[in-house]
Amino acid sequence: MNRRDFLHLSSLGGSFLALAPLLPLGACSCSSSPTSATTASEAFALEEMTLLQLQEAMREGRYTARALTQLYLDRIEELNPKLNAVLEVNPEALQIAEALDQERKDKGERGPLHGIPVLLKDNIDTGDQMKTTAGSLALANHVAQKDAFLVQRLREAGAIILGKTNLSEWANFRSDNSSSGWSGRGGQTHNPYILDRNPCGSSSGSGVAVSANLCAAAIGTETDGSIVCPSTTNGVVGLKPTLGLVSRSGIIPIAHSQDTAGPMTRTVADAALMLSAMTGVDAADEATAASNGKSQTDYTKFLDAKGLNGARIGVARQFFGFDAEVDELMEDALEVLRQQGAVLVDPVSLETRGQWGRTEYDVLLYEFKHDLNAYLKTVGPDVPVKTLEDLIAYNKEHASEELPWFGQETFLEAQKKGELSDTTYQNALARNLRLTRDEGIDATLQKHQLDAIVAPTGGPAWVTDLVNGDHFGGGSSSAAAVSGYPNLTVPAGFIHGLPVGISFFSTAWSEPTLIRLAYAYEQASKHRRPPQFFPTLEQSIK
Repeated sequence: MNRRDFLHLSSLGGSFLALAPLLPLGACSCSSSPTSATTASEAFALEEMTLLQLQEAMREGRYTARALTQLYLDRIEELNPKLNAVLEVNPEALQIAEALDQERKDKGERGPLHGIPVLLKDNIDTGDQMKTTAGSLALANHVAQKDAFLVQRLREAGAIILGKTNLSEWANFRSDNSSSGWSGRGGQTHNPYILDRNPCGSSSGSGVAVSANLCAAAIGTETDGSIVCPSTTNGVVGLKPTLGLVSRSGIIPIAHSQDTAGPMTRTVADAALMLSAMTGVDAADEATAASNGKSQTDYTKFLDAKGLNGARIGVARQFFGFDAEVDELMEDALEVLRQQGAVLVDPVSLETRGQWGRTEYDVLLYEFKHDLNAYLKTVGPDVPVKTLEDLIAYNKEHASEELPWFGQETFLEAQKKGELSDTTYQNALARNLRLTRDEGIDATLQKHQLDAIVAPTGGPAWVTDLVNGDHFGGGSSSAAAVSGYPNLTVPAGFIHGLPVGISFFSTAWSEPTLIRLAYAYEQASKHRRPPQFFPTLEQSIK
């Protein structure tokens, strides 16, 4: 399936889409596979520890921030050659950890993220020694002048930026036939459950790193599915926030009307903690002004194990049916919701489903050209590209490294687009928002008096295919993505050892509700389990 068909499918019910360095740029460790990683997994002292458990261990003196950081660095060194999830680690991480340990002794902790090591997707600026490249060799020498706003917020909360994760190059917006998790800089990222399976994208490395316990938590970004898809295929929690809740400044863009960063964690509670530290009004991002009075400084207060009791939840059956085994898992999930006291309205329908796929793609093309050109104006003289046109030329000149498996058709289409003042763009954007907001999610919520809507996040991971590209099945990311509304996915079970998630989505600024519902479901179901790193599906069942 090509990228354009996928965008259409997403509106129907699909998912959209150093150890310095740990691997040579462009390297792929596809041939390095253990028979299993059970020994390594069992030996890792921090496996599956939550943020609060890590914080408690530091308070009690069982660990220091430096010790945690070293353990995660060692874990990355051990497992990353098999996963290609981390592009580089922060050479200052241990020094930062030591300073935070001293601060804890002198002044006490800043909060629950004090001394917690986290990884960032490599399209998020850090004003340090690390590169920000979107996975592209064209930006291999790009060192951002300052932290992205969300990185500033995390550092202020005491988090340690451990490194940068691999991603689908340019956040999966380069070709119709790309392989999710592949970048020219980092090669192909591997799913930690079955290594020859795809991690989905574009936040591939972030999802894999969290699942494989290479960090305490990670940050991904989404335009349409790029947080929730790698979360479901890697068996973790992913929260795509309302547009404007988290600043977009300092993030290499696709499209300002849909882009947002969000937490990827092993538990809903950890996602709530991370989100609490990431929000805030940023003068450099006008969209965040709308969050004033709507954002929260502590989303953990909405964690309620009984939060499903009395909740009205719509079951969007129109996103079912692409896989019989996924449907079976969803029926099990719905039964858990019922047992926990939820009132299921089954089915409900987004009446405008399938009507915005083409115009979504048009909007993304227009905004990509405009937004990327604006970002590239900020890069330094060591970066050889200053416009999308330059980037297209660079890829042609370095085709053996950048275009060995798939092309740049999406770039070429975007380059042909005009300005954001074009009526074609303006009309498409207005239509998309109307269809997904007023006549879509909001209309469905109001008609049935719902707190949220649930649907399968996606199907089990497909075998990675560098020649033909991704093989998406189905999913439900598009309505929330195009509308700019929040979407939270939680593990819902396994199919032949491969994880599958369930999505909770609702109207703007409804993160508190989604966290309450998803947490209650998670606590009642507890489907998360760490990966075993089997080379193939056949070997996993022996």
